[in-house]
Amino acid sequence: MCLMIFSINFETMKKIVVTGSTGFVGSNLVDLLSSKGYDVYIIIRNKSNLERIKLSNNQQVYVYDGKIKGLINFFQKIKPETVFHLASYFVSEHNSNQIDNLINSNLSFGLHVLEAMKFSGTKKMINTGTSWQHYKNENYNPVCLYAATKQAFESLIDYYVKAELFKVITLKLFDTYGETDNREKLINVITEEKFNEKKLKMSPGNQCINLTHISDVCKAFILAGNQLNQKDFMGHKKYAVSNKKSYKIKEVISLYESISGDKINVIWGGRNYRKREVMLPWNKGEKLPKWDAKISLEEGLKNLYNYKKANLKK
Repeated sequence: MCLMIFSINFETMKKIVVTGSTGFVGSNLVDLLSSKGYDVYIIIRNKSNLERIKLSNNQQVYVYDGKIKGLINFFQKIKPETVFHLASYFVSEHNSNQIDNLINSNLSFGLHVLEAMKFSGTKKMINTGTSWQHYKNENYNPVCLYAATKQAFESLIDYYVKAELFKVITLKLFDTYGETDNREKLINVITEEKFNEKKLKMSPGNQCINLTHISDVCKAFILAGNQLNQKDFMGHKKYAVSNKKSYKIKEVISLYESISGDKINVIWGGRNYRKREVMLPWNKGEKLPKWDAKISLEEGLKNLYNYKKANLKK
């Protein structure tokens, strides 16, 4: 059964559907879209954790039960202007038990959304890809099975672009971070070590990463949405969303130490590199037009450190 939370005004013109809204990037994007006056329709699953979402009067929730019929009916009722598709199942190194989740989340659900768009007359989508589709800086070489499913979904999109004249932009993200992030990513790991005085086992630390602050990432999604509204936009365009500079992990930790004023207890070489470790981030992607990352890594880390420090005292 499909559940609708809040009453829905079907006459509103600026209707946006967001998938993946319970994730770090998705939840921040929902907040930004809502602040700009869009009516945001959030698609979640029955067991989704809504802690990240601050529901407001111009946000409505649809619970997806895995069946395409209900999703099509939902799209036909609201007739959204644009879909921001961020939902995905991420695992850096999969095991056999995770394959079904990868297929269901990264392919089947996205295909259901595309089909529902077709029946509702919705033609515009902002899709989310990953720089990990380009291992060793190649045009296509997936770092992991997750990245391969992202590439496969782009092929599914291309059918709808050619057959149904969809207009799509895929934004390929690198590493993201921000004050409210609680994922087990590098920045949070070193922050936890700093405030909990834990030993941090790391790889040798010579791989480079490209970190973009969440506010810059969300602005890229908004800008991409605006570009889809241009009359001359056609097809499926793919853009990289990355910061101006990449850093070695050792450099990131050193910068964080200088900001915090304390040494982080790192055991370098405490774990091995991954099987297909990305040593240098992809740098051949076309940049999203009229977008640049405004927040430097130093500024972003300062903001994050001060935020974590202030909240630790509460």
